[in-house]
Amino acid sequence: MKLVIATSNKGKLAEMQPILEAAGIAGIPQGHFGFADAEETGHTFVENALLKARNACRQTGLPALADDSGLIIDALDGAPGLISAHYAGVHGDAQGNIAKVLAEMAALDNPIRTARFYCCIVLLTHAEDPQPVIAEGVWHGEILDAPLGEHGFGYDPIFWDPALKQSAAQVPAELKNRISHRGRALQQLQLKLQAHA
Repeated sequence: MKLVIATSNKGKLAEMQPILEAAGIAGIPQGHFGFADAEETGHTFVENALLKARNACRQTGLPALADDSGLIIDALDGAPGLISAHYAGVHGDAQGNIAKVLAEMAALDNPIRTARFYCCIVLLTHAEDPQPVIAEGVWHGEILDAPLGEHGFGYDPIFWDPALKQSAAQVPAELKNRISHRGRALQQLQLKLQAHA
């Protein structure tokens, strides 16, 4: 199967392409076709993923896979949530986003630190596909009070996995691809595709 990966996020592409390749899927980054990201006007992760996948299908005429994901922090009433990528105001400003989260957590009196990464992946065979394949993944953890680790991207340095006793930025890529929200969503997608093959 050949499809467009509807993202220009290099971190997401680095995580998704090896998993797709292992499943026998040739994922072509949307940057190869030179079109811009779809505007994320949805009110849920699934709506935004559908908008991105539909845009990629229309632009290329190929099936498209899109992900919408974010960090949900219980003490911040679910923030940064849908606006995780531009929480501090500028899209993709990971350091600014992390700094804002840490400042907001520090301003709370002994906050609960539980959080989760959530990912929704949508696969459309064409722009008007009435039956998208939808897969979800969740990675439960806690928010650290300072960044830790050099790998990953986005909020990874402040997301702690209590079972591994490591931040997401310390987890080796191969393991992260199995246990992360995105890895789990892709595994679920693969199972759904096999069931419909």
